Amino acid sequence: MPPKRCYMALKVSPLTDSALKAAKPKEKPYKLADGQGLYLEVMPNGSKLWRLKYRHSGKEKRLSFGAYPTVPLLKARQRRDEARQKLSDGLDPGEQKKVVKQAMKAEQLTFETLAREWYAYNSPRWAESTAYKAKLYLENDLVPGIGSRPVASITRPDLVDLVRKVEARGTLNAAGKIRQWLHQIFRYGLAKGVVENNPATDLDVVAAPAKAARHHPHVPLAELPELLEKLEAGRISNLTRWAIRLLIFTAVRPGELRAAPWSEFDLDKATWTIPKERMKARRPHVVPLPRQAVDILQKLREITGSYPLLFPGQQSSERPMSENTINKALRLIGYEGRQTGHGFRHLLSTELNGRGYNRDWIERQLAHGDSDEIRDTYNHANYLEQRREMMQAWADSIDALCAGATVVSIKRKA
Repeated sequence: MPPKRCYMALKVSPLTDSALKAAKPKEKPYKLADGQGLYLEVMPNGSKLWRLKYRHSGKEKRLSFGAYPTVPLLKARQRRDEARQKLSDGLDPGEQKKVVKQAMKAEQLTFETLAREWYAYNSPRWAESTAYKAKLYLENDLVPGIGSRPVASITRPDLVDLVRKVEARGTLNAAGKIRQWLHQIFRYGLAKGVVENNPATDLDVVAAPAKAARHHPHVPLAELPELLEKLEAGRISNLTRWAIRLLIFTAVRPGELRAAPWSEFDLDKATWTIPKERMKARRPHVVPLPRQAVDILQKLREITGSYPLLFPGQQSSERPMSENTINKALRLIGYEGRQTGHGFRHLLSTELNGRGYNRDWIERQLAHGDSDEIRDTYNHANYLEQRREMMQAWADSIDALCAGATVVSIKRKA
């Protein structure tokens, strides 16, 4: 009867520093085992990498500890022992390492980096005016205020303090936008997994109370000649005067006019075509220009025609006139709380609807979307010729009022 053989597990001799230093690269990677799953992998290029082989949830996995000699032998064994302790606690050391790495990344990620990434991701889908405003507040308020702070360190009181500073300037609309964008930026961070909570939720609860005011107020049509007289007599620049008159004669939004480039205008055809990227409703808008508007644009072209924009800003010809310029001019001539740039749209709507003009023509001139979304989707009519006649009649009626007429008839076609 043959003698019994005893089979014993192969014992791995622990590595030594001298053996590690002496290890030379070969044509293919090879391993030097240290025991309990730890080994050094020697690569053909000469690099030496610490790795741990382990099993978790029935799967064989690998965990990297860094390169030798940056990570010395004793440090590699310490990391192995820590990983094995996690395994005994039922944790996957590889997944735990990812969590720690992500947390460290979040600690280092600044608000400015996250905010600019959010802006780059979203701005292509916004109207040009929205993208411009978001960039403006980002540069002027958000980045100077908390841009250098790690996102993970920003708290709700920090954000309340930031918004309070904007409210203190009296710009409550801007403060509202900033609250909204802060909320969106942190939501973006949550979706990416770089922040754990959104400190910007419900900031509107502590917002400064809005002043009681009419939204987009406007004077009655009969008082418009007096407003225009004061505009001419006031210490207002010609560019601002012409901007206000163009708002009256076209009924576009102030932001659409301020940022308008000369390339959108065909004065020979008396037409202004605004691309969808600049429109609130995200569809192109064709604006018929009455004779009075064309006259103003021809004068304006002599002054700003060499610039890209009709109304370039004072600081840079590449940027449009400030959004406060028009309303500031109206305040200077005594119309604070009585007339805003946007209010001229409401004046036109009130008057033309009151005189029985086709509602669809008026709504298309104002570039409003239909409240009936299905109807709006299929209604692509521009009513350009009808609107051209309507807007010319509107402009003529204003001229007649300014010339002293007491009763103005705006000719209407059904």
